[in-house]
Amino acid sequence: MSSISRRNFIGASTTAAVGTALTAVAATAEEKKVSENDKLNIALIGCGGMGGGDLRDHLKTGETNCVAVCDVDDSHANEKANQVEEHSGKRPDIYKDFRKVLDRDDIDTVIVATPDHWHALIAISACQAGKDVYCEKPLATSIHEGRVMVDAAEKYGRIVQIGTQQRSAEHYGDAIDFVKSGKLGKIRLIKAWAYLDWKGELPPKPDSDPPEGVDYDFWLGPAPKRPFNENRFHFNFRWYWDYSGGIATDLFIHRITRLIKALELEEPDYGMGYGDIYLWDDGRDIPDNYQMALKYPNKGPMIYVLGTMSNKYGLMHCIRGDKATLVFEEPGFKIYTEDNANEGNKEYGKCIETYERKLTGGDDAFYQGNHINHHAAIRSGSTKDLNCPVTLGHYAVAAVNVANEGYRANKLMKWDQASQTIKPA
Repeated sequence: MSSISRRNFIGASTTAAVGTALTAVAATAEEKKVSENDKLNIALIGCGGMGGGDLRDHLKTGETNCVAVCDVDDSHANEKANQVEEHSGKRPDIYKDFRKVLDRDDIDTVIVATPDHWHALIAISACQAGKDVYCEKPLATSIHEGRVMVDAAEKYGRIVQIGTQQRSAEHYGDAIDFVKSGKLGKIRLIKAWAYLDWKGELPPKPDSDPPEGVDYDFWLGPAPKRPFNENRFHFNFRWYWDYSGGIATDLFIHRITRLIKALELEEPDYGMGYGDIYLWDDGRDIPDNYQMALKYPNKGPMIYVLGTMSNKYGLMHCIRGDKATLVFEEPGFKIYTEDNANEGNKEYGKCIETYERKLTGGDDAFYQGNHINHHAAIRSGSTKDLNCPVTLGHYAVAAVNVANEGYRANKLMKWDQASQTIKPA
């Protein structure tokens, strides 16, 4: 395989890099269907916090063997290899370069749990190498990356599931069914919330040499060259535009994905993001309080998402129609009338139906559901019943990126369907 490192991307955008990746990896996908009785051989690429969680949940299903782990940080890779060995009694092979993992012909599917700026390149390369993919959210860092990932999955006939685990909760499925039933009437407004009250300030740290055992040049990959700084590395990468889209791609994705699925939406028509760094001016360049507003074509609904560092204060997720409103209230959701607003709930009217959260098997089942669903799709060879297929992941990334671009340009932005680009309205 040809070299993929930061040196290949100097002076080039991630968009160009993704296009290059489609022709850089000389691998041919092979159609293969795993039988119901065979365990899937999996590999983990990206051994941080979410990677460890995904690995744990894959293994707990009892349907997989982890044969390889890969990370640019030796300590992370060894930690996850120990986790596999403790679970199965067999230590997986350890790699620093994901391309060596993809060269193996005994791997059925890979978990891509790297920082966001690597998702597209690795997932596309995996599809070309004939591997199915479980890719952590967000699908990608740009709309173009997402579109190329969709094209790659289709071209090579791969099963690609995106890691928005909430899509696997039964009550969210019930809520989607209720919305599709038409009982809410014409949907006019959607509100959703995301909170980071658990996230504190990052004490400033000086630039330094990377830790021993870390290939920092490879970690940067398609991102701009910068000196190593601990505050930009591992978990904290999500607070910088170079590697992520902030709270929008980190938590808004969960909210927006299920709304897009329920209302069968695609790309938004217009979008705007607004906010700033109000609390923690500690070097991050992504706002700590952020709001996103989207409008969809053909008089589609307005979607409003708020992200804040403050506590919840009783704010709830809701889908408002002209007949009724669906409000997500743990542990489930409720339906309120839109008439007689002075009765019952002062904002939504009178509660007429209640749906309790279903979680057969406890919290493990909530997280394992997405992986079990992914395994079933691999065995059947069909994406028909995937909880979060690559196309849905793309529509979610399109939504948050239209808003993010609006925030960065301080303008209302329009999605141009013909050119597949974001432009000032």
